[in-house]
Amino acid sequence: MRLVCISDTHSRHEGIEFVPDGDILIHAGDCTASGSLPQLDEVTRWLGALPQKHKVLIAGNHDRCFEKYPEWSREMCEQQGITYLQGEAAEIEGLKFYGFPWQPIFHWMSFNAREGERRGRLKLVPEDTEVLVTHAPALHIFDYIPAENLHVGCFPLSQRIDQLHQLKAHICGHIHEAYGFGIRESDGLKFANASTCDHRYRPVNPPIIIDI
Repeated sequence: MRLVCISDTHSRHEGIEFVPDGDILIHAGDCTASGSLPQLDEVTRWLGALPQKHKVLIAGNHDRCFEKYPEWSREMCEQQGITYLQGEAAEIEGLKFYGFPWQPIFHWMSFNAREGERRGRLKLVPEDTEVLVTHAPALHIFDYIPAENLHVGCFPLSQRIDQLHQLKAHICGHIHEAYGFGIRESDGLKFANASTCDHRYRPVNPPIIIDI
């Protein structure tokens, strides 16, 4: 199963030079610049036209439309054949996905949550989850901001990942500077920060391919 992973396109998706084919396209949040419905309409139409048979989308801190207009936003996704996951599970082509948009507080943007709330919500992630899609990275895993010399990932998320023994891949975004892919030697778990935009909001990072 080939996963094609992107994130943090911030309404600059038309600047992406190439999106490779695969079985499932995953967008880990911040698909819009400011979370307006017209921006969401544009990006969902773009996602829907991509060649992958299945598409999975979660929201990010810029995607306020999913908080302000949840029914309209979800309907836009459904009309384009996109599976939108907000604290929800879905089985696609035999793989069990879970989408988790909440992230540490930053200017109180969309889906910001205190640590206790994140910890409580993470308990709801099913034990048999195989692909976990979150907007924020886990602490110390593709979460480093060099200019501030800080790791800004979610600590409860890193703990929950270690409890999910069937997990095969964790895909996130949010921290543009931490784009990258790696495989944990201890258990073969695959991690990707698939942020498409760099720290200057230029859509220069290519999609990350994960084969499962």
